[in-house]
Order: sequence, then C-alpha cells, then structure tokens
Amino acid sequence: MDPAARLRDAMVDSLTAAGVLRDPRWVEAFREVPRHAFLPGFFVQRPDGTWDAVTRDHPDHLALVYRNQVCVTQLNGDDRAWEQALAGGPVVGVPTSSSSMPAIMAIMLEALDAPAGSRVLEIGTGTGYNAALLTHVLGADRVTSIDVDPGVLARARDRLTAAGYSPTCVAGDGEQGHPPRAPYDRVLGTCAVSRVPPAWLAQTAPGGLVVTTFNRPIGAGLVRLTVRDGVATGPVMAEDGRFMPLRAHHAGWADEALGHALTAEPGSSRGTPLSAAMVLDPARGFEFFAGLALPDVVTAGDPPRLAHPDGSWVRHRGATVDQGGPRRLWDLAEAAYDQWRSLGRPRRHHFTFTATPTTQYFALPDTPHTWPL
Repeated sequence: MDPAARLRDAMVDSLTAAGVLRDPRWVEAFREVPRHAFLPGFFVQRPDGTWDAVTRDHPDHLALVYRNQVCVTQLNGDDRAWEQALAGGPVVGVPTSSSSMPAIMAIMLEALDAPAGSRVLEIGTGTGYNAALLTHVLGADRVTSIDVDPGVLARARDRLTAAGYSPTCVAGDGEQGHPPRAPYDRVLGTCAVSRVPPAWLAQTAPGGLVVTTFNRPIGAGLVRLTVRDGVATGPVMAEDGRFMPLRAHHAGWADEALGHALTAEPGSSRGTPLSAAMVLDPARGFEFFAGLALPDVVTAGDPPRLAHPDGSWVRHRGATVDQGGPRRLWDLAEAAYDQWRSLGRPRRHHFTFTATPTTQYFALPDTPHTWPL
C-alpha cells in the first residue's frame, strides 16, 4: 500500500472510531478519494499567527493533508499571499478558502441522508475534494457545485478532472443557488450563512433537505432542515460546525469595531462572575444560548473583546469587564446566563430552526421562546 493510501486509511479509521462516519458509502468514498490530489499546496499557521506555504515538496505534505484538520488554501480573497509565501516565507492574512476538516465533512455528508439518485447542490466548491466525495457516491450527473471565485473554481475543476471526477462546476454567487439545474433533493452549504438564502428554499424539491452552518461568531449552529411549501424547519445538530462565511455574508465592519474595543476608554468597568470561556467556548453548554442573546456580536483576542455593529463593545479582563457604546453587552450576557439556567441549561441540540422567505428564527420547543435572526 502506498503512503497516501495508508494515511487515508488511518484517517478513515479515526473518523469511524469517533462515530462521525458510519454509512458504508461514505466510508468507501473517504477511503478511495485522494485528498492530496486536491491539496498540492496549502497554508499552515505558525505559532505567531503568520502562514507558511506547504507544497508537495514539503517532507510532511502527505501527513499534513491526512490530519483531521482544515487546510487553508487562500488568504485575503486572492492568490497574492500564496505567491508571496512561496517567494519570501511566512505571510499574514485572513483565510478565504479551504478544504474543511474531514470530521465536519463526514458529519454533514451523513446528515444529507442522500439516497441513490439524489440531486445535490453544493455551495462552495473550494478545493473540489467534497465535490469528489459526493460524485463518488452519487454520480457526476447528480452533483452541482458552485463557487464565487473563478480562480478557485478553475483549479478545483482541473483537479477533479485529473482525479477522474466530472460533476457540474459553475462560477457564481452561491447565495442565489443555481436555478438551471434545480430542483435539488439536497442543498449542502459548505460555507456559513447569516440567513438561509431564499433561493435555496425555492430550489429545494418538496421534502428535500438543506444542511448548512450559520455565520454566528458566538454559537454558530449546524442545522438539518426539511423543506416543504417554501418553509424549512429542523433541528440544530449536536455537532458544532464552523465555516468561513459566504462572501456576501462577511461582516465587513468587524475588524474596525474590534479595534475600537481594544483602544477605547472604558465606558464603565465592574466585576463579573461570568467567565469569558463560559460565553465563548463552544465546548461549554451555554455558548450556543449566548449567541442567541448576543446576535451579530463578533469576538477576537486574548483577553477577549466583543463588538456589535451598533458600536457597543466589551473588554473582558479576568474578573473585570469594561463596556462601552449604546448598550452594555456583558449585562445582556449575564442576563442570558440566568435565563439559560432557568430553562434547564438546554444544549444546542435542544433547539430548532425555521426559515421562510421572510422570517427566520431559532426556537426552544415546549416553551414560548423564539430568537429571530
């Protein structure tokens, strides 16, 4: 067995042992589709936050490809950072395209529950690896994949062809879906959305499924929605899924607002019993609920900062918080923590999500509580 196949088998064995890969069709696809064929080059982040370029010539190329880790393939929305990294070493930048962590890919493909003959629309082609997995199981004529970046799409199409796969790959705004090949039995969003786009609902066949994640810096949310009569509803999944946002849903205001939170004079300072980890750590049960109470809030830094587009901000300093702007965001977080406890500490999988063409909201069944997007 060649080294890539051995590493691929080890990766699949770890995914099946973790229980995220169960369907024999997807197990076979992950064993057979060569991830390294779609990742001849990618970035690896250094401890200082800069990015190194890794190519096929790197001695650890295959080992890095077959880790259960995301592989970032583009920074800042174009290829200049890659060229700079090859020419001059580590670069700075914000990831804008990647091959997702294999575990979350497996979770979402399993959640699709796509029987033979299903027509699937994938939003976000990226490297083409996920499209290859879909094609391996469902066939090329059943898979459509769309990406907003023509350069990213061209590379993915070339690599798919070289690996022996030929799904329909189109350049376009994934928020609008791809009407020419609709309706689809399954829509898979491999980028995060602030709202489920109405076009996805319109292009999903009655009884079809939409599986996607939300662009919510706190709480995120991986959902599996059944569409009927233009309305999608279904559970928030127990597994936590986080992706780069659909480019049209990127919070362009965030960097400036978080910078202001770093440098602004304290509007008020006080002690707090609520740790930043309880609010921001996805492993904590409260984090999903905190995101419902703090919609549109972005976060960064250590110690952490929070900011909202209305100008409200927080700096959390151990047992002390500084707050400013028109609202006191940390007061809202503390009130939400008390409410969460009174509701019995529900976890993310206790919630549902509903999307109509005009209204979208999370709900906690058997209570009157809803949280609109």
